[in-house]
Amino acid sequence: MAMAAPGQLNLNESPSWGSRSVDCFEKLEQIGEGTYGQVYMAREIKTGEIVALKKIRMDNEREGFPITAIREIKILKKLHHENVIKLKEIVTSPGPEKDEQGKPDGNKYKGGIYMVFEYMDHDLTGLADRPGMRFTVPQIKCYMRQLLTGLHYCHVNQVLHRDIKGSNLLIDNEGNLKLADFGLARSFSSDHTGNLTNRVITLWYRPPELLLGATKYGPAVDMWSVGCIFAELLHGKPIFPGKDEPEQLNKIFELCGAPDEVNWPGVSKIPWYNNFKPMRPMKRRLREAFRLFDRHALELLEKMLTLDPSQVYPFPRNLIFLSSL
Repeated sequence: MAMAAPGQLNLNESPSWGSRSVDCFEKLEQIGEGTYGQVYMAREIKTGEIVALKKIRMDNEREGFPITAIREIKILKKLHHENVIKLKEIVTSPGPEKDEQGKPDGNKYKGGIYMVFEYMDHDLTGLADRPGMRFTVPQIKCYMRQLLTGLHYCHVNQVLHRDIKGSNLLIDNEGNLKLADFGLARSFSSDHTGNLTNRVITLWYRPPELLLGATKYGPAVDMWSVGCIFAELLHGKPIFPGKDEPEQLNKIFELCGAPDEVNWPGVSKIPWYNNFKPMRPMKRRLREAFRLFDRHALELLEKMLTLDPSQVYPFPRNLIFLSSL
């Protein structure tokens, strides 16, 4: 298989990828935007199928194809699971494009590149933000089972997601959940010796080891994020809404206790531990804070929101606890 050099993307890796024009689709409305570019709800003209078009932003042709897009495409091409968003194809626009007002979009590239995804009706954050919305225990159990199953598939295939949050969990009108937005994802291996960036995962869902500067980590970073999502579903709002890294760590320590060599062997060797070490004793009070939660739910949450990443429960044991809800 031909491989793309850094900053390049070989669209010929799959014969049909990149061979079709975006003109095969009719854009219906813009449904999202981020650092990567715009996302549109669109209809394939020939079949009538509704899809999501994610336009890849390329502001500077000298920098080449964005590395986040390259990673997302390469990773999604190898992941095929009912709880992972499906990347259907890549399409291109043959010439200069115009923005929503009909003006040139200023892109130095002569054309645009779009990722075509299956369309999902909602994301978890959008559903949770509806006035008066509270998820039932059966709904929470259903969503968590799908999230854990999809994430386990990613980890078995040696992929860390590194940005699990409500807006990246897409849900259709039948209640099917899919893990999306793999722009920060990367492959990993158990014998990997290099350093990884700790500037990943949205702040409210970032685990303590990354906040303390760890550059060697594994699937436990994703499981912490899942624990935050689980607590948020049960509690009705985010449990660690920090404004910056120091406040985020403080909120975690206030609920999960202060880390030390007893409850987290090796923590003192993490780069920024001494900078953020609490000045006063802080006991773990997760059970006290969420004492009204279902007993089995609280026990599962305890296993997910564990300071020591080596003690985070793996997928099978989490599902066993989930089945008790």
